[in-house]
Amino acid sequence: MIVRRFLQWVRTAQPGDRAEATAALARAYLYSDFSEHDRKAAQAALTLMLDDRAPVVRRALAEALGRSADAPHDIILALAHDAADIAAIVVERSPVLLEIELIEIVRAGRPGLRAAVAARPWVPESVSAVIIEVADAEICRVLIGNEGADIDEASLERLIARHGHAGTVREILLARPDLTPTLRQSLVAKTAGALAMFVSERAWLEPAAAARVAREACERTTVTIARNAGGDQTLELVRHLRGTGQLTAGLLLRALLGGNRALFEAALAELSGFRLSRVAAILDDRSFATFAPLYLKAGLPASAEPLFRAVLAALHEMGTAHDPLAAAQLRRRMVERVLTHYRGNDPRQLDSYFALLRRYAAEAAREEARAFTADLEEADLDEAA
Repeated sequence: MIVRRFLQWVRTAQPGDRAEATAALARAYLYSDFSEHDRKAAQAALTLMLDDRAPVVRRALAEALGRSADAPHDIILALAHDAADIAAIVVERSPVLLEIELIEIVRAGRPGLRAAVAARPWVPESVSAVIIEVADAEICRVLIGNEGADIDEASLERLIARHGHAGTVREILLARPDLTPTLRQSLVAKTAGALAMFVSERAWLEPAAAARVAREACERTTVTIARNAGGDQTLELVRHLRGTGQLTAGLLLRALLGGNRALFEAALAELSGFRLSRVAAILDDRSFATFAPLYLKAGLPASAEPLFRAVLAALHEMGTAHDPLAAAQLRRRMVERVLTHYRGNDPRQLDSYFALLRRYAAEAAREEARAFTADLEEADLDEAA
């Protein structure tokens, strides 16, 4: 009887009144103790309201049903294909939409609806993967900023490949606790490449110089990432670096000079095929009796083998340091020691590495100055407190 009267009344009612009545009927459908017959009648009446020419009526229907798991699927699906502002209400909220339906909505690319899917309280991995594959950087930013979005590692890697250059995306990604060292390095490499292109396009540096600056900045950050990685993560990072052509002698030299023997060990194991324990034992041998065969089997430049041996010897003698200032001072002493060792030798086969070492020395001096200044500032704050 209520539904019959509703249908008679809406024929002549004003749009605003129809919207209020439609919302009331929808709430009654969801929360009242209807008989099975009345429930079917109410659903039929709500379905008819999908044809109402006034958007305000269909919007009211979407608002009333949008969050309920008991909403009729047919009505929700129809609303999801309504005008974009109405569709966005149920697309963002409704728990009754299926994964495949959400994927179709994302692929259709209607304005506003991709962002609505990305902002849902829960976004399944399959839906996140499609968003990352087809959506622009801003919509991807909404997705990765959504704590309810499930995103697997492969999708994050694809996101970095597509939008890693975008600052807003990069900032949120770097703040994610689940970002693996390998993904962090991918993001750093993407950023470095974009930075080199930006600088060279504006003629601030020659392309080769811009590429070198960006590469060395990427290497510095990669060494930092590796320092904070665990054993298995270090091996994964090394495989990633090898696969992307970034596992260079320069990177490994930088790692050793920074006291990160773990990255060097993992790299030698990956490149030579030796077990990690065997590589560690060879590097522990201060006589370096079997270091050269291991090094050469790894395919690293033969001309730089004495240089790596000297760095390892310095590392054996000087050890490592965990305090930032002590670590910076140690790195500077190590670089200076290696430079001094080769100072009287014929550098024709080591010119590029000499140049690299001198840049490392300059970097180490700056790091030491920053760490020293930070210590002074911290001491001043402690005194003031």
